[in-house]
Amino acid sequence: MHLLELAVQNVRGFTPAGRHPLKLGYVVLRGPSAETAPIAQLAMALLYPDGRGGDAALVAPGQRTGKAALSLQGNDGVTYRVLRELGGAGGLHRLNPETQKPELVSQDAAEMVQVLRAQAGAPTRGVFEQVYCLRPGQLPSRKPRAAPEPPPRASASGLPAVAPGGLGTPVTPARDVPAAQARAGVLEQELTLAREVEAMQFEADGMTSQLFELDRRFEAHEALRARAEAARAEAQATPGPEALGLPQDIVARATRYPSAKSRRDEALAKVRAERDELDPSAVGSKVPPLWKDQAFWGWTAAGAAALLLGFLLQGPGKYVALLDVPLFGVAAVLALRYVEELQYHARETGRGGRSAAREKKILEDFEAEVSAVLNAVRALDVDEPKDVVPALARREEVRQRALQLEAEFMREERSQELAQARARKEELRVQLAELNARIEQQGAYTRDAREVERELARTRESIALALQPAAGAAGPGAPGSDALEDPTPALLALAADLLGVDARAAAQLLRDRCLQYFTALTDRRYPQVEWDAAGRAQVLVAAGGRKVGAGELPPRDLDLYAIALRLTVVERASARVKVPFLVEDVFQGLLDEVKLPLVARMLKHLGTLTQVVHATAHPGFAQMADASASV
Repeated sequence: MHLLELAVQNVRGFTPAGRHPLKLGYVVLRGPSAETAPIAQLAMALLYPDGRGGDAALVAPGQRTGKAALSLQGNDGVTYRVLRELGGAGGLHRLNPETQKPELVSQDAAEMVQVLRAQAGAPTRGVFEQVYCLRPGQLPSRKPRAAPEPPPRASASGLPAVAPGGLGTPVTPARDVPAAQARAGVLEQELTLAREVEAMQFEADGMTSQLFELDRRFEAHEALRARAEAARAEAQATPGPEALGLPQDIVARATRYPSAKSRRDEALAKVRAERDELDPSAVGSKVPPLWKDQAFWGWTAAGAAALLLGFLLQGPGKYVALLDVPLFGVAAVLALRYVEELQYHARETGRGGRSAAREKKILEDFEAEVSAVLNAVRALDVDEPKDVVPALARREEVRQRALQLEAEFMREERSQELAQARARKEELRVQLAELNARIEQQGAYTRDAREVERELARTRESIALALQPAAGAAGPGAPGSDALEDPTPALLALAADLLGVDARAAAQLLRDRCLQYFTALTDRRYPQVEWDAAGRAQVLVAAGGRKVGAGELPPRDLDLYAIALRLTVVERASARVKVPFLVEDVFQGLLDEVKLPLVARMLKHLGTLTQVVHATAHPGFAQMADASASV
């Protein structure tokens, strides 16, 4: 999982109010003052609420209340948001991928932790706090010094006696045996209770996981319902031929439109070709009137003159009048030719008119045939008649899709599998509520059973050591009264759980890389680190060539060793599961200024494997980060 956004209001170490996106990689958060923003402590309060109001200590000084919200993306790909009023109630929301709206998952603290663990992939509280949160208070130099311990008691195999598991810290004799025995009895009861709660918690996690799968099944069913309703609405919104006032066979008419247009064009071309074949001098021309024909009047005048001379002349001259017959005959011939020209003109003019009438009729027939298609073009608001068919066909496709989705939804709605899933969900809800109530009654905030078991074993061992005579003075190199606690056994035990291997295999996976980090941080003052069967570290001091226990290192170097081991565990574990690594300002004052860029490069390298969020006021880290924000 990885963090997406942090929103705060009146939280100590942050601005009074703000929303801060958290990107992948190495992210640096700079607070408004020299005080480091308690990002790890705030994340613990949000992701693992104890229900006791202890997070009220995070409220900014002078403020009565404070709020914080953390958004994260789980390993299941779902976005979750934890919202909490510091010292008060809170809630877990999940983003619905279909509606993109948050949905309340739970407001119960125990159930919120269960959901984050079972679905989002969050680790246990102990793992998150001891591995993925690095705070100044966790450094060995900040913890109480260990009491002097006697020489190890030899077991039957000749090896030092340690707590079961092989990775406990050395056991010291109990100073008050009756009190230790009473403590052992209390621990036995706590162990029994922790195992019962752990079993119930495991069962509750399984139920929560089943509920989550059922919820996803129902969300898919509701998504199918939404798709069917959307398709039905789209089909109703898409107009059909009847709603547009179009004939039922409009699709067939639109399909025939290209062929009808082709026939129209062919008929018009044929009529126009016939019209163009007419005599240009006859078609559209006018015959000159007869009274403008000079030849006709000349021959008529000549005939009239011959007739007049026949009346005027005497004797044989009267026969001149007979010439009027041929002269008038020529004029008559000219008049007949004029009549023939009029007849020809009338005939040709009639042919041109018939061509125009035919052309008009062709256009009218075409418009009558395609008028419905043109109406469809206007009604459907398309560009051309060829777009009518796809537009009307889309409605049919939408209608068929709506019918198909509705049939699929009804088939699933009536299925026995869905009915069984609904019944199973109600049954699981009842069982989970009863189980959570039992966990609350038994104690929802008990410690981890393995932690109690280790403490019980150490208590019993301390009692056994106190009841036995001392085996002698401590040998050379035994830690003195000022020795600090070796952080190796506890971290190796957690690393073995995270990596899914035993303690020896975990030590082999971590040793070389831890040495690289440690030598780089300490300028090679300690060239070798070894871990014994009990998980305790022996460090070779370069100056003098002697080996000392990790607890005998100077406090500053022991802190650097603890940091190196922590970085190694996070690096190796991030290859299997992604969990954000939250770092508060533990380096300033611990390292020289020239070493801080080296630490920034180490954190930046871890940012390529998992998300690293570093809260610091030092500006040098922000320059090396993939992203930075002022909080």
